[in-house]
Amino acid sequence: MCETHLNDASELLGLLHIDLEADGEDRRTRRVGAECSKNVLRKQRNWERQLAAKKSKRKEEKQRRRVNRAQESGPHTDHPQFTKRVLKAITKERLAEAQTTGLRLCVDLSMTDCMSDKEISRLAGQLRRLYGSNRRATRPFHLILTDLEEDSRLYRECVRMNDGFLNYTMDITEQNCLDLFPQETVVYLTPDADEALETVDADKVYVLGGLVDESIQKKLSLSRARELSVHTARLPIDEYMVKRNNVKNFHSKILAVNQVFDILLTFSETDSWTQALQAWFPAGKGYVISSTPLPAATQTQDSR
Repeated sequence: MCETHLNDASELLGLLHIDLEADGEDRRTRRVGAECSKNVLRKQRNWERQLAAKKSKRKEEKQRRRVNRAQESGPHTDHPQFTKRVLKAITKERLAEAQTTGLRLCVDLSMTDCMSDKEISRLAGQLRRLYGSNRRATRPFHLILTDLEEDSRLYRECVRMNDGFLNYTMDITEQNCLDLFPQETVVYLTPDADEALETVDADKVYVLGGLVDESIQKKLSLSRARELSVHTARLPIDEYMVKRNNVKNFHSKILAVNQVFDILLTFSETDSWTQALQAWFPAGKGYVISSTPLPAATQTQDSR
């Protein structure tokens, strides 16, 4: 009986020993598992930090490229961090403000009856480019399209060719410039004028004749200005530019409406005819900026 109890006790101790070993093994396993979990968590956190750093770097690089593109594109993209919707709102606000405070420029569209359908189409395209330049400008002009009747060929062509034409932020009227502004404030720009334009005055209203290069009727814009009995002026091409020899021996001072506007716009921002003419006077017209100041140009510069 005693031997039986001893055997049972010995077996019980053996089982307890096995349980203790099992418990120890379990603790070691849990400890190793915990250490492994810590390592996994640490690696996970490191990976997440690296991922966040890469995302941040990509975002910064994307922003840097956007800024660089904006700087290369010009001053009209001076808010590269804004969305297209915000930029559009800023542009619209800037154009709306120009209608109150901007330099005033009319495009006289009273002479379209003498133009062919092809010329009408080209003029519609020039008006689109003119508006596009004004839309991108840091200091846009107050634009007015005068003598534009709703049932005219040009009006229909503008609506057909130019998306959003009816929503352009500018004034469109059937009236002429003298119906809108005092006669003494109007300066009609025509290549046939005797006097060169020296500066752009905020008290004046400048008028461009709505004609295209193919027009075969000479001095038509000058005749229109005389009909209105307003002051005339021309771009100072003779004062700042000279003829350049070319194979065709071709030289012309006749510019498209949008080209004249681009020159005026750049001059109003830079106060430099040299910069404005150099930037926008077409090379194919056979003129280049004079390498030496011309006498008339020197006088013009001194008078400003």
